[in-house]
Amino acid sequence: MNIKIILLVALLSVSTSLLAQEKYTISIDLNTVVDDKVKVTCLVPNVEKEEIEFRVPKIVPGTYSIYDFGRFFTDFKAFDAEGNELVTRQLTDNRILIKGSEKLASVSYWIEDTFDSEKGNFVFEPAGTNIEEGKNYVINTFGFAGYLQGMKDLAYELHIDYPKGMYGASALDKVSINDSSDVFLAPNYFDLADGPIMYSSPDTTTFEIGGAEILIAVYSPNKVLDPVFVKEQVEPTLKAQHEYLGQLPVDRYAFIIYLFDTSPMSGKLGALEHSYSSFYSLPEIDPFRLAQVIRDVAAHEFFHILTPLNVHSEEIGNFDFINPKMSKHLWLYEGMTEYAAGLAQVKYGEMSLANYLNVLEGKIGQSTSNFDDQLPFTELSLNCLGETKSQYGNVYQKGALIGMALDIRLRELSDGAYGVQDMMQDLAKKYGKTQSFKDEELFDTITEMTYPEIREFFSTYVEGSTPLPYESILKKVGVEFKPARTEKELSLGHLSFSVNESDNRLIIQSIDQMNVFGKEMGYKEGDIIYKFDGIEIDIENYEEEFLAFTDRHQVGDKIQAVVLRTDEKGKLKKVKLKAEAIEIDRKIEASMMLSDTPSETQLKLRKSWVNR
Repeated sequence: MNIKIILLVALLSVSTSLLAQEKYTISIDLNTVVDDKVKVTCLVPNVEKEEIEFRVPKIVPGTYSIYDFGRFFTDFKAFDAEGNELVTRQLTDNRILIKGSEKLASVSYWIEDTFDSEKGNFVFEPAGTNIEEGKNYVINTFGFAGYLQGMKDLAYELHIDYPKGMYGASALDKVSINDSSDVFLAPNYFDLADGPIMYSSPDTTTFEIGGAEILIAVYSPNKVLDPVFVKEQVEPTLKAQHEYLGQLPVDRYAFIIYLFDTSPMSGKLGALEHSYSSFYSLPEIDPFRLAQVIRDVAAHEFFHILTPLNVHSEEIGNFDFINPKMSKHLWLYEGMTEYAAGLAQVKYGEMSLANYLNVLEGKIGQSTSNFDDQLPFTELSLNCLGETKSQYGNVYQKGALIGMALDIRLRELSDGAYGVQDMMQDLAKKYGKTQSFKDEELFDTITEMTYPEIREFFSTYVEGSTPLPYESILKKVGVEFKPARTEKELSLGHLSFSVNESDNRLIIQSIDQMNVFGKEMGYKEGDIIYKFDGIEIDIENYEEEFLAFTDRHQVGDKIQAVVLRTDEKGKLKKVKLKAEAIEIDRKIEASMMLSDTPSETQLKLRKSWVNR
């Protein structure tokens, strides 16, 4: 009884302070689900205009995709203080005009969830909503609440009634009224939209990292994943990130995880970052198969507490939910975050250097083979909702590699004393959560904070179309990188072999991939290789002889082979084959390894880079 009184007093105290300013009071009743929808009512601030628009996001931060969340708001109505319905008109999916809005007191509507919607343009589940009666409710708040045009900076009070026995996991400020009612508070719409909530049976754990309380909440329909297991996967990485950052810029953080036991409508898995939380959509599979995914994704999402929370442009700080303006600095928001997530792990003992080099090698391979390596990264960023949308995935590949290249360059110029780890901290001190930088000024600002040569780096490799010179960059830290390439070599025909157990000779199992040389020779499936280049071939010597073939011959040489081939009567007969040697293109994968003979300068720079 005393606890309830204290909670009510706390809520009244907060509510009284909010009464001094205009606010939105939203009520959602999760106990009443009709046709897979729930009703939402909202008391709105006073409006002085005769007409005003009620707006719902077309897009939300972090998604870089247009979803038109207004599609899921149905049966919208507006009322005056006496309950009389006002005239409304749908302008677009996300904008509703309310006439006579000087009398407006409240609005109501029904929310259809996105998880099982068949409306097309499927919403990536971490940005979606779920209404699964009595089991699970995913409330990405921008999918349940809107704002009046020009009034999104006012406070929000979100009241949620829910089935007893459930728990609402979120990083939003929350006051629990009783065992079936919560109130969440946010100073404005942006902060409200930045705080996802998930209601389900309690399946949580908490722990502390660097003074911040970490919440892990899991919805696993078949109880496959335990939050304690998740904690065991992410805690070491979060400790490494705390060491990397020195001091966490948040006092709380929530990992909210929803597992699908069927295929999600979007066909994707992943997460969406927020300032104080991240929401995950993952398959409900063996936790040990999921462990690395959880570690990798959580490492990335958690680092977003630095950017864009404390380092962001005006396009993010004053986000336009209806007509979004993209920043040109995705290399910073996503690329630097992805780079820092890996760097912190290798630098503070959670990943071996060999594994880290494999990660970098993979990113180089993905970036150079699957994306346009000459597309200026600033153009990719500015146009990611349109003409460069297909290149967006490169922000996690080349974006991270830009971070690596910038880090090594900074450490080279500072004799190892200063890198992007320091640069991001300095940017956070300069700007912080409430101050945005101007998009056009960031490169010059970083240059002023560091070295004149850094402006040339940005002009050449981020604003310009010049690919990053990975070989020369990595050589500075004693790492040898050889890019993927194509080399000419003499061909054996590109055949698939098996072994004849009776005599250990090679049998041509398949000619599906056989090239021009094999066709000129006249090989057939089922042929047994008896002699090649004058030498009898079996399981004992074929590798040595086939390798020696390229040393003994050059293009145009006459090559002979003898095969045992079954004739029409089923008997094996020797058949002589011949053709001229030809060269084919062979693709050689990229490779990255530590130098065998690094100099003292290289070792010193590597030590400052990865602490190894």
